[in-house]
Amino acid sequence: MTAPEEAGSDRSERRARRAERRAHEDFTGGVYGSLLAASVVLGAGSLGNFPRAELVLLLLLTGVVFWLAHVHAKLFGERLARRALDRREVLNVCREEWPILRACLPPALAVAVSPLLGLDVQGAVWLALGVAVAGQVGWSVRAAVRAGASRRLVTVTAVVNLLLGLVVVAVKLFVKH
Repeated sequence: MTAPEEAGSDRSERRARRAERRAHEDFTGGVYGSLLAASVVLGAGSLGNFPRAELVLLLLLTGVVFWLAHVHAKLFGERLARRALDRREVLNVCREEWPILRACLPPALAVAVSPLLGLDVQGAVWLALGVAVAGQVGWSVRAAVRAGASRRLVTVTAVVNLLLGLVVVAVKLFVKH
């Protein structure tokens, strides 16, 4: 093979590996991360002098901590008993668990842009909560579609996740900090 052919072959192999990873992607972490973000918003109660900044930081740091906890649990709980760890394995697990952290980003972004929408802090909290619930439904639908579920099952998973999100909203409405 000539050098350009080898480079093209390497690119094709990398594309094939990425497509394979995407085909086996697990979106449960996204559902979990969205519910986590909604819970953080719910539990944020009384924030200090910079409530938006504190809520954004709280969402991001909680996402990072839970992402790291899941990576640690997978690496040392499941895999270490079966085989030695290497850099590639660690990176694969970090990638597998990435949806947990990724799901916390939209609610954090919603809080960050809320002043541009003319929202006060309470409005920012409700916006973040709505974004988190929408994300939870979206991740569950994406997972069901990727798994080849029927339309009926996709609808059921969307409704169940919407109801779970609405439970968080109900708690926010009825439990005062």
